Amino acid sequence: MGLFQKIKDMFKGNTTSFDDKNEIPVQEKEEEIGENEEENVEIEEEQETVSPKKEVKIYEKGLTKSRKGFVSNLMSLTSRYSKVNEEYFDELEEILIMADIGVHTVMSFMDRLRDRVRKEKIENPEDLREIIVDELFIIYVDDSIMTNKIHYAESGPTVLLFVGVNGVGKTTTIAKLAWKLKEEGKKVLLVAGDTFRAGATKQLEEWSQKVGVDFVGKEEGADPASVVFDGLKKAKAEDYDVVFIDTAGRLQNRVNLMNELEKINRVIAREVEGAPHETLLVLDATTGQNGISQAKKFKEITNVTGIVLTKLDGTAKGGIVLAIKEEVQLPVKYIGLGERKEDLQPFDIEKYIYGLFKDMM
Repeated sequence: MGLFQKIKDMFKGNTTSFDDKNEIPVQEKEEEIGENEEENVEIEEEQETVSPKKEVKIYEKGLTKSRKGFVSNLMSLTSRYSKVNEEYFDELEEILIMADIGVHTVMSFMDRLRDRVRKEKIENPEDLREIIVDELFIIYVDDSIMTNKIHYAESGPTVLLFVGVNGVGKTTTIAKLAWKLKEEGKKVLLVAGDTFRAGATKQLEEWSQKVGVDFVGKEEGADPASVVFDGLKKAKAEDYDVVFIDTAGRLQNRVNLMNELEKINRVIAREVEGAPHETLLVLDATTGQNGISQAKKFKEITNVTGIVLTKLDGTAKGGIVLAIKEEVQLPVKYIGLGERKEDLQPFDIEKYIYGLFKDMM
C-alpha cells in the first residue's frame, strides 16, 4: 500500500467542512497572536485544549492556499492529458517548481518519476497521480531519521535558542510556543537576547505578560551574552523547565552575528550542561526560496537543529517544506498555520499530506 492510500485511510472521516460548528470556531479575534512582530493582540486567559481532530482541521484550513493552487493544477494536468508523455512531464515539472519545491529537488524527483513510469509501463495520468504524491513525500521521509520532537534536558532547564532574520515572526513564534509549553505544565522563562533591534526587548516582555510566563531582559544595546547569563542564572536558581532565548537577526552583517552567537553559545554551554538543547531557525514561508538561502547561511554560522516555518497559511507554495528537507537537511519542527496561538503546530508529515492533498482523497 502506498503512502497516499495510507493517509487516506488514516484520516477517513475527518473530511467534514470547516463550516461544521463543532469544529474550529469562527470567532478568532480573542485568541489571535499576530504573525507581524509589531502587532500586540490580547490573549484570553481561558484556554482550550486542541484535540487531535482539531489539529487535523488546523492543517486542512492552514494549507488551503497551497491546496487550491498546487493540487488544483495537478488535477487539471491529469484531466488535460490522456497519455503520459514528455509534454505532460514538462508541465508537471513547472507545477512543482511553482510550488516552491526547489529546482534541484524537482529535477531529481522527475528523474525518479520517469524511471518509475518506464519500469511500470504507466501510460494513464490517472494512474500516475497518486504515485506523484507518494514519490514527493518519499523526499521527506526516506533514508533519514528526522524528528519534530523537542530535545529536552534530562535534568535542569532545557534551553531553546531562537535565530532568524527580523520580520519572520520570531518574537510571536516564541510567544506561541511558550504558551503551548506552559499549557503542558512547564515553567517557562523568556530571555531577551536581541538587544540590537529597537524595541525588541520591550516587545518580548509584553508577550511574556500576555502568555503568562516570566522574563529576563536589559536595556537596549546591552551585551546579549550578559542577558543570557542572567537568564540562565535565574532559570537554575528558580527551577525553570524551559528557557527561550531570543537573538538578533542581523544576517546582513554575518561576521558580527557569528561572533555574537558564538559568545552566547559559550555562555549557555558553560552555565547549562549540554545546552543549547535546540537551536531553532525561524523562517517565513512566504519568502519562498529566500528562506532556503537564509537556512543555508544560518547553518554556516551556528548549529541549527530544526526549523520553525511561519505563515505557511499565507502562501500557495506549500512545497517549501520539501525543499527545506532536501536542500538543507533540517527537520521542520513547527509550522505556523494561522494567527491564533494554537495554529502553531508541531510538524506532522501525515497531517501535512492530508492538508495539502485532501481534495484528491
